Amino acid sequence: MRLANSQDTITHTHWICHKPKLVIQTRPDVVNIGSILTFDSIIGKVSKIALEAAVLDVNNDPNILNATKLKLTIHDSNFSGFLSIMEAIQFMETDSVALIGPQTSVLAHMISHVVNELQVPLLSFTATDPTLSSLQYPFFVRTTHSDLFQMAAIADIVQYYEWRQVVAIYIDDDHGRNGIASLTDQLAAKRCKISHKAPIKPEATREDIRDVLLQVAFMESRVLVVHTYAGWGVDILEVGQYLGMMNNGYVWITTNWLSTVIDISSLLPTKSIAAMQGVITLRSYIGESDIKRKFVNEWESLTKLGLSTYSLYAYDTIWLLARALDNFFNQGGNISFSKDLKLKDSKGGYLNLDSLSIFNGGNLLLEKILQVKMNGSTGPVEFTSDKSLVFPAFEVINVIGTGFRRVGYWSNSSGLSITPPDTVSANLSNRSNTSEVLYSVIWPGETVKKPRGWVFPQNGKLLKIGVPNRVSFEEFVEEVKGTDVYRGYCIDVFTSAVNLLPYAVPYKFYSYGDGHKNPSNTDLVSSITAGVFDAAVGDIAIITNRTRMADFTQPFTESGLVVVAPVRRLNSGTWAFLRPFTAKLWCVTGIFFIVVGVVIWILEHRINDEFRGSPKQQIITTIWFSFSTLFFSHKQNMLSTLGRIILILWLFVVLIISSSYTASLTSILTVQKLSSPIEGINSLMLSKDPIGYQQNSFVRNYLVEELGISETRLIPLNLPEDYEKALKNGPSNGGVAAVVDERPYIELFLSTRCQFSIVGQEFTKNGWGFAFPRDSPLAVDISTAILKLSENGELQRIHDKWLIRSACSSQGAKFSVDRLELKSFKGLFFICGLACFLALFIYLVLIIHQYTKHKPDLSEPSVRSLKSGRLQTFISFVDEKEESVIARSKKRLKEASWRSNGDALSVNGHRSTHGESSSGTPEWSQQADRP
Repeated sequence: MRLANSQDTITHTHWICHKPKLVIQTRPDVVNIGSILTFDSIIGKVSKIALEAAVLDVNNDPNILNATKLKLTIHDSNFSGFLSIMEAIQFMETDSVALIGPQTSVLAHMISHVVNELQVPLLSFTATDPTLSSLQYPFFVRTTHSDLFQMAAIADIVQYYEWRQVVAIYIDDDHGRNGIASLTDQLAAKRCKISHKAPIKPEATREDIRDVLLQVAFMESRVLVVHTYAGWGVDILEVGQYLGMMNNGYVWITTNWLSTVIDISSLLPTKSIAAMQGVITLRSYIGESDIKRKFVNEWESLTKLGLSTYSLYAYDTIWLLARALDNFFNQGGNISFSKDLKLKDSKGGYLNLDSLSIFNGGNLLLEKILQVKMNGSTGPVEFTSDKSLVFPAFEVINVIGTGFRRVGYWSNSSGLSITPPDTVSANLSNRSNTSEVLYSVIWPGETVKKPRGWVFPQNGKLLKIGVPNRVSFEEFVEEVKGTDVYRGYCIDVFTSAVNLLPYAVPYKFYSYGDGHKNPSNTDLVSSITAGVFDAAVGDIAIITNRTRMADFTQPFTESGLVVVAPVRRLNSGTWAFLRPFTAKLWCVTGIFFIVVGVVIWILEHRINDEFRGSPKQQIITTIWFSFSTLFFSHKQNMLSTLGRIILILWLFVVLIISSSYTASLTSILTVQKLSSPIEGINSLMLSKDPIGYQQNSFVRNYLVEELGISETRLIPLNLPEDYEKALKNGPSNGGVAAVVDERPYIELFLSTRCQFSIVGQEFTKNGWGFAFPRDSPLAVDISTAILKLSENGELQRIHDKWLIRSACSSQGAKFSVDRLELKSFKGLFFICGLACFLALFIYLVLIIHQYTKHKPDLSEPSVRSLKSGRLQTFISFVDEKEESVIARSKKRLKEASWRSNGDALSVNGHRSTHGESSSGTPEWSQQADRP
């Protein structure tokens, strides 16, 4: 085991042979660290300056490392992976405890295998490949932000501007491939995609770049994402400008390599500046701080090169390692190395690698690196559980003139915003209150209008459009016999929409179908998925299973399934006066007339002489009164308050019913009506009659799968004449009871066939649209054009041209009789019935109270003569006129008073045995004279 030169410090004791032994912990005078950069690159140049400045600042700071000095050795990889590996091995021979770099992700992949074996932490501020963070490379520590976050920011920009597809241009190495793989995932999460990948081989010449960009120029997507290195990136932009790809309509988005070129290179060639105009790029967001300002002032005295974010991350990397080493020593770590037994060959010797050793404290140092929390020139430096730096954020930059303009920010926590990320993070409500996400951008071609993001491919290929070859209802789509020309309502709508597009769309119609029967539109749509057609135009209903195959435009006409059946005209007839009400409503109305009459009789019987008499007379009076209220001709006066309330309420009900009856009867006698035994889809489902449908349409599957109608009841029909014949024959003669089809077909069918009509309501809602492949931008533009046709009235004009027929429009026929049903008056009858019940209840309570007060005495001869019990006595009491009850009660009270007076005289000894009073006047005479 080797130990570096060191100072001696006491740290802890070991027990050996049961005796304590004091062990001296060493803190070395010098700690060796290495770095691998590419000196000939602009990033390598500024990184070298920043690393050396950071080492100098650390060594001059007495508060760090306790007088231990860092010794940095930097090797030039010269863009060579082999040299990088050799230099990494050389560093291991010098007892280096950490390695900084390499500059590229490709080299980082290779060197990570070396440091994993020798347990030496590898810190990189430039290797941004997301896959380097995997568990495969435990000793790799990224001290900048992964490309994963750059790609998330680009995906948010693409979504913000409502683009759906991009073309990825990248260097075909680990850095490029893995970065674009992350972009693919991020775009997929936004329902966007990479439509074409354009890899460029490493060390590509301008001719190689030109060949790749020529292929890109023929693609329909005009949103180009460039992920490469700073050295090759400018060449790509210059070749793109040479090919005319920096004009109107193009969008160029680059990762942070372009902002690095702009920051470092103060004087760029004129052609390079011209090639950058309108490009959007990203730059790591670094807020202002005292540490940053101090380093910026120091930088200006060190070099004339511009300050890049890579310089700041390099500076912080040294300070991060220094703090980790300080904690490493404080926790008892020491610099020691041991042989790697895995490096010996099968003969027991070493593979000439005996100078390589494992850093014994590598795991502890790695742990301390990941535990560091500090404020650096780039802001807070801290690692998450997956070894990523906290708070990834970027500036969104628009290159203009010789400089750039910041149009917004992006952070992992707040997404796109015009507010700096640290402000948004401190108060996320600021973002929700801001409707503007990015400031305006000047795009290539010096335009502020947002590019559409795609054009029709310029490779001379015509758009193949499938059109159904219909044999019926040719007003919608028709192939002119002997030509390849198509016409009809759907064709006119499509051509009018294409004419509104701001670009040319070359296309050609292709017939789909055998010409003997209507083709299946579902099969037509599926042929787009199979690549047979680029689009489908025709009478194509937008239904669920078709939307799974393709994207549809905005519906250009409404549709839905309806039922058509034969109808007959209804004339007034002998019994037309009964037709306004249903039988149930007639019955309930009659019952209420009788019920109300009975209630009024009960309430008026004891006090109103008009409701008294013989039973026959009372029945006649009640019935007469009840039905006379229909004409408001009743003559009986109401004496009771409850009776008046019930009468007023009933007269209101009668008014409503009679008015409704009059209106309905007037309609029946004056408006022509149509009637059909089929009332809609519900009655059709309940019957067992055959049902017709258009052959090869989706109607059959809908009736079977959604409504559960038996397949044996369904009869396919092809032509309108077949519809007419089957409906006329009816179920009894081999025809159908009704036909179910889409409304546009049925309306056209009925325009010249007045003996049929749509019955019931439309029971599905959909529309017709044009089908395009998934995520086709043309579908969106055609939808916009269809909306314009609707707004300017052109869509209605096309409809009237092809589909308006007037043969039946003047007859004013209306299907079925709008008979009034019981449910229309349920509320009235309920209120009236409830009022009658409450009135009877109140009346019963009052009668019972009166009965207890004025009930007849069972000892009276007239009462004893009744062969009755108490119930019959109560009934007799109720039937008795109220005046008689009151008079009898008064008489009983007087007699009770006489008896009480007679008893009083007898007790006092003054009662006459001859029936005279003490005054000589007969007692009955005195009682009669009393009031």
